[in-house]
Amino acid sequence: MAAVTRVPFPNPISIATHKCVHSISRPRLPELSAIFPLNAKKLRRFSVVAMADLSKSTVLVTGAGGRTGQIVYKKLRERSDQYAGRGLVRTQESKEKIGGSDDVYIGDIRTAESIAPVIQGIDALIILTSAVPKMKPGFDPSKGGRPEFYFEDGANPEEVDWIGQKNQIDAAKAAGVKQIVLVGSMGGTDLNNPLNSLGNGNILVWKRKAEQYLADSGIPYTIIRAGGLQDKEGGVRELLVGKDDELLKTETRTIARADVAEVCIQPLYGYHHPNPRF
Repeated sequence: MAAVTRVPFPNPISIATHKCVHSISRPRLPELSAIFPLNAKKLRRFSVVAMADLSKSTVLVTGAGGRTGQIVYKKLRERSDQYAGRGLVRTQESKEKIGGSDDVYIGDIRTAESIAPVIQGIDALIILTSAVPKMKPGFDPSKGGRPEFYFEDGANPEEVDWIGQKNQIDAAKAAGVKQIVLVGSMGGTDLNNPLNSLGNGNILVWKRKAEQYLADSGIPYTIIRAGGLQDKEGGVRELLVGKDDELLKTETRTIARADVAEVCIQPLYGYHHPNPRF
């Protein structure tokens, strides 16, 4: 059975319970306490205390127009005493969808020159950009079979999840950004994962390549490999943390987007732990 870590979050999250898989690369969680099962008879406990930081951090959320990105951006704005939140979206329509504020910028992550000015002056970057497969028209579930998917021109995983994320990491390094939180996906350890076959995009392969690029960048980071994302209320399920797809071997494979959003923000508090992936 896969070893997992149960992580109770402190206020203001009020997460009672949650199921998920992450890959943190530099967790910064205030008063985080966890138990790691090492074997049947031996457990190790550790606790982490957040470092005080009285200054307000400027945090940019890329992919802020997406379903998870919108929640992260909203949470940062709700904590305006701690963070100056910014958002990056692809279109004017996406900007208007999340309020049209002056702190929401329009840019193309596939073009380095498009995003460099937005990243200047920020303290932390939360990357939530991702290629999104679309279902080909004409599928009739009543006839059986499986739907087919495709990626729009210029929006395939290589361009978005690799080149686009690489551009963000490079711009962050050039701007002296102090920390990056990258949201990936569970399943990247298996080349035969069905997600790689969607639109022949090898999406998990390109996501994994971007994760490694971030790990080699020298920037303090946290990598979160979330399970199946659900549009459900956050803070009501236990959060289970596994590594290298341990939770794929269990029934615990989903997580609410709202809880992923909270996990994205927690590393910003400060933490005495080397770069984590979960």
